[in-house]
Amino acid sequence: MKRLGKVISQIIEKDWKQFFLSLLIAWICLNFLQSFFTEIINDEAYYFLYGENLAWGYYDHPPMVGLMIFISKSLFGGNLSIRFMTILLQAATLFLCWKLIEEKLPDPKKVLLFFIISGSLVMFNAYGFFTTPDAPFLFFTALFLCGYKKFLEKESQTAIILMSASMAGLIYSKYHAVLVIGFVILSNLKILLRYKFWITCLLALILLAPHIYWQASMNFPSFKYHVNERTNGFEWIHFIKYIPNQMLVFNPVTFIAVVYVLIKHKASDVFERGLIFLILGFFCFFGALSLTRRVEPHWTVAASIPIILLLYHNSLRDGRLMQFVKKWVALSILLVLITRLVLPSGLLSEELGFTGKKKGCKEIESIAGDLPVVFTGSFQQASIYHFFTRKESLLLSASNSRQTQFDIWKKELEYQGRPVFIYGQIAGKSQQYKTGNRTVEGYFAKHFQSVNRVVIEYNLMQKEYFPGETLSVDIEIINPSGYDIDFQHPEFPVTCKVGYGIKPEKGKVEFFNCELNEPVNILPANGKVKRKLKAIVPRLAPNHYRFLLTLVNPVCAARNSLFTTIEIKERK
Repeated sequence: MKRLGKVISQIIEKDWKQFFLSLLIAWICLNFLQSFFTEIINDEAYYFLYGENLAWGYYDHPPMVGLMIFISKSLFGGNLSIRFMTILLQAATLFLCWKLIEEKLPDPKKVLLFFIISGSLVMFNAYGFFTTPDAPFLFFTALFLCGYKKFLEKESQTAIILMSASMAGLIYSKYHAVLVIGFVILSNLKILLRYKFWITCLLALILLAPHIYWQASMNFPSFKYHVNERTNGFEWIHFIKYIPNQMLVFNPVTFIAVVYVLIKHKASDVFERGLIFLILGFFCFFGALSLTRRVEPHWTVAASIPIILLLYHNSLRDGRLMQFVKKWVALSILLVLITRLVLPSGLLSEELGFTGKKKGCKEIESIAGDLPVVFTGSFQQASIYHFFTRKESLLLSASNSRQTQFDIWKKELEYQGRPVFIYGQIAGKSQQYKTGNRTVEGYFAKHFQSVNRVVIEYNLMQKEYFPGETLSVDIEIINPSGYDIDFQHPEFPVTCKVGYGIKPEKGKVEFFNCELNEPVNILPANGKVKRKLKAIVPRLAPNHYRFLLTLVNPVCAARNSLFTTIEIKERK
């Protein structure tokens, strides 16, 4: 041990530039190994489809993650076809953070301090190999702070270009960019009086024009999803779990150090005040948001950048904090490394999503062969299947599942009338196919037909009902596709039903039957039919419910109409 300590001391005493480069290369190599041996997670497979279908926007996110994967898959296959650019971007993020520190008297011990703090942040580590929109978001957060710092020093052309490019890059990466930019502005409202700042904003808007046009042309699907569909009301569990989740995201030990700095130390200048606003802003904003919806733990990950900078500077100023970082934060890195080693080991349960997916997809492929596989509800399953087999996978979003990019692509329309394999447990249809040690459930269909693109328009004049009352509404069933829909199809017959739920966005949609004044036989391609719908309201507890109309085939109940809120009242 003494010899090992002596070797480490000799390494640390070398030139700081050489030491920084050595640690950065070691970090990159670790991420390469992690990327190669850790199985692709569900979301990465979904974003891989983005990379195969480049666009200026996607249903869930801006396009940067798709561009990253497009570049990665142009250079590599396998896992690196998704993760290569992420590895490079995190290395660049670390370099930018070091530049932001702008150490006047650098030495190897300070370099080591920087890497200890960076290496202790759990999710910051994760986004060095997992490819999600957070990976470029972290990079552009660091780049934005670089531009902002230069702008504070001198409002030069370089600072303006750097700041405008990074602002656009932030928004192209993730819509949380508004928070990064907004909290920095809040920390320094005087910047709004500088006309060159407004030039910077204008340039950023020009760079964002293609994405804004895409959103407008698609009727702003991303904003509708993030603002409306993800709100599911107050639940104590979401609020209670918020702080524990944040401690895990940033490492409990490092989180304690951050809280200490925020309480004990004040900002030394305008730039540092911006860092404090970013940390507090993200924590408080998403803490408040947890009162209305489930907050994903990683949504605050952009705070990693200001955390690294603040902990570094304050460790040099505060001896007690330095000792805490050296002893406890450094020790916690071992736990981070152990976690990273466990991920590709196969020791974790398949239910956690880090292993077993490739085998499962290959088993489905062994049954389906070259036929397209139709999944319902789970965009993750459809994405994973395509990634591991490179075969066509189709997704039918149901009333009780959220819409995704698959609903914009509408790929299932290409396979109308063609043979497919329907995956999943479909009552009265599915069979069990033995493959290896597992069983694959599903069935083969000779002439596929879907109704997911059909739109049902209605105007529900009455919004209050009693159980047992008759609901009556005029509806218009519109088929925007180029294919006739046969409601009496021998394999995929279609019926109309009423769906309701208190929180359907969480998968709690139930259905009751209805009658049309005249049956629909064929819904013509690019055509429409008008009908009067009647249904008996079931015995529901008094409450507000979200109501929709759906076309149901044996595979799923599609989301064919908008939700409308109705109130079920109690008879007195």
